[in-house]
Amino acid sequence: MNKKLISFLIPAYNEADNIDQLRQRLNKISHKLTDFEFEFFLVNDGSNDQTMNLIRQWADNDKRVKYVNLSRNFGKELALTAGIDHVNGSAVLIMDADLQDPPELVEEMIKYWQEGYDDIYATRLSRDKETFTKKITSKLFYKVLQSSTKIPIQKNAGDFRLLDQKCILAIRQFRENQRYNKGIFDWIGYRKKEITFHRQARFSGQTKYNYFKLINLAIDGLTSFTTTPLRWATILGSIISIFTFIYIIVIVFHKLFIGNTVSGYPSLMAVILFLGGVQLLSLGIIGEYIGKIFHETKNRPLYLIEDSNLNQDN
Repeated sequence: MNKKLISFLIPAYNEADNIDQLRQRLNKISHKLTDFEFEFFLVNDGSNDQTMNLIRQWADNDKRVKYVNLSRNFGKELALTAGIDHVNGSAVLIMDADLQDPPELVEEMIKYWQEGYDDIYATRLSRDKETFTKKITSKLFYKVLQSSTKIPIQKNAGDFRLLDQKCILAIRQFRENQRYNKGIFDWIGYRKKEITFHRQARFSGQTKYNYFKLINLAIDGLTSFTTTPLRWATILGSIISIFTFIYIIVIVFHKLFIGNTVSGYPSLMAVILFLGGVQLLSLGIIGEYIGKIFHETKNRPLYLIEDSNLNQDN
C-alpha cells in the first residue's frame, strides 16, 4: 500500500540560526511516523543571511527537502502562497521556521486528519515573552474582526495548521495580492478541528514582525474580508451631520428670537478640528480600499522565483 505524502510548508526569512535545529526535530518526527512519507518544503523569502545556503545543504543530503528561493523579500503571506502553489502532499502542515510552532504537535494533527477533519488549526493558549501591549492589541484586533465580518474568524489561531489537499486546491484559486491568509483559511470553510498549545519563545534570533508590520497586517485583515469600516464611516458621518444640523438650528433660534449669538471661540475651534479629523479618518478608510483596488488591478505576479530544486530528480 502506498503511503500518503505529508508536506511540511515552512517559510523562512533570516532563520539561519534555526535551520539545523529545525532539521533535527523534523527528522525525529518523520522517523517516528513511519506510516507516512514526508516532504519538507521550504520557501526562502529573500533572506540576506546564510538561510538559503543552509537549505541547499540540507536538500543535498535529504531528497525529501524541496525549496523555492524567491527573488526578494515578498513577506510571509506571499511566501506561504508560493509554497501552497507548489507543495505535493495529500496534506500540508504549515509551520514557522523559528520553532515557536512545536513540531511535536504534528502527530496529534495527523490523527485528527485521519479521522476526517480537513483543517486542524492550533490555537495559542499563551505566548512566551509577549508584551502586555501586544496581548491587548491582539485581543482587540480579533474582537473587531470577528464582530465586523460574517466569516467565523478563529481567535488566536495562526498559520500553524494541517490542511487537507482539498483545502490547498481551494486556496490556490485565491490570487489576490493583498493577502491575509488566516482569513482565507477560515473563508474556505470545510471541516475544522481546534487543538491548543502554549507557544514557546523563538529558538533563536529576533522576530521579523514589528508593530508597524503588525498594524499593516491588521489593516489588511480588516479590509480584505469586510467593508464594515466603510459602513462605520458612513454611520459616523450621518450622526455628526444630524448633530451639526441641530446645532445650526440652535444658533439661528438664538439669533432670531433671543437676540444674541452663540459665542465661544474655543468651542468653535473644537468643532472645526473634530469635524476635520472625522473627514480625514473617513478619507483614510476610503483610501485603504482604493489602494487595494489599485494594487489588484495592476495584476502583477504575486511573487517571483529565483531558483528552486522542484524539477530535480529524487
